[in-house]
Amino acid sequence: MALLKILEFPDPRLRTIAEPVEQVDNEVRKLIDDMFETMYDAPGIGLAATQVNVHKRIVVIDLSEDKSEPLVMINPEFEVLTGEEDKMQEGCLSVPGFYENVERPNRIRLNALDRDGKPYELIAEELLAVCIQHELDHLNGKLFVDHISRLKRDRIRSKLEKKHKLEGTHA
Repeated sequence: MALLKILEFPDPRLRTIAEPVEQVDNEVRKLIDDMFETMYDAPGIGLAATQVNVHKRIVVIDLSEDKSEPLVMINPEFEVLTGEEDKMQEGCLSVPGFYENVERPNRIRLNALDRDGKPYELIAEELLAVCIQHELDHLNGKLFVDHISRLKRDRIRSKLEKKHKLEGTHA
């Protein structure tokens, strides 16, 4: 397994819309393993392939404390099951050090393929529902900062651009 480089906002590659996975093969499974290793190392609870500059519809999530509940989503889609929304503080490995409240539906139905390419359905609520929506936004070229005010987003962009400049990395 290998640690992958996580792109950071405002990197334009984060705005790329991911393509569906045509075939779940060993290459896809290796990417999934590398994504889990990268996410756990960061540390985070979710990672979309877009964040590691692979523009395929793949997401990994693990909300457990002990890395015991890995969830793989290939070609994921969801539908909202409630009109109720929860406001939760979100952070992102691609927007390091920043957390903002985002309102999202608190109950969804997920349809996806697992790491073996088998379809499954899952009803997700609360944190898992929010996490799934956050990661699926990445596959559509969106970030949680797109759900907050322009002023806050511009301030975050400016601080991260300054950080990247000081580190000598490009954004």
